[in-house]
Amino acid sequence: MESVILAMATFAFVGAVTPGPVNILATSTAVNAGVLEAAKHVLGASLAYAFVVYCSGSVMHSLLAVLPKLEGIMQVSGSLYLFYLAYKIFSAPVTSMATAHSMRSGLWTGSLTQLLNPKAWLVAMSGISLFVVGRGDEGLYLLIFTSVSLVLCLIGVGVWAVLGTVLATRLENPKQQRAFNRIMGGLLAVSVVMIWT
Repeated sequence: MESVILAMATFAFVGAVTPGPVNILATSTAVNAGVLEAAKHVLGASLAYAFVVYCSGSVMHSLLAVLPKLEGIMQVSGSLYLFYLAYKIFSAPVTSMATAHSMRSGLWTGSLTQLLNPKAWLVAMSGISLFVVGRGDEGLYLLIFTSVSLVLCLIGVGVWAVLGTVLATRLENPKQQRAFNRIMGGLLAVSVVMIWT
């Protein structure tokens, strides 16, 4: 059992820490809205991902049948939402850190971004097929994999939020902050394009 949990943890951490829309938004949120909003973003994204994992495991057979249709709808709606967020980041006004802390973006943005992220669903289903399907007690393994995914998503996305917190101290200059916002908005848009390739 310990070796399976270690394999689950490795899989979940790699899936959570690799660059993607949720992680780019975690960094941007930390820079532009502060640590508290970034922490809310990380929590929202992680809880949403645990929900995705649990749903994927609970209805794996049904999801496999409808995934081709569902994937297209998720890609379109998720892409539109992420392009909107990329635009908002790209065009964000330069603010002092004192006024930036009043901005709200964390918990719901993190949750919705994760729920609309096709990568999250595909990684979750891959993990379910590796670590849950065919095990003696699938219900127990699903709970373990969901819990491991939640913890490792908190850590993986948290790494990106910490990166944003570190960068925030170096972005007091309005020119640097504007350049950072444009780079992050551009990276988010590129990550959306990558979903389609």
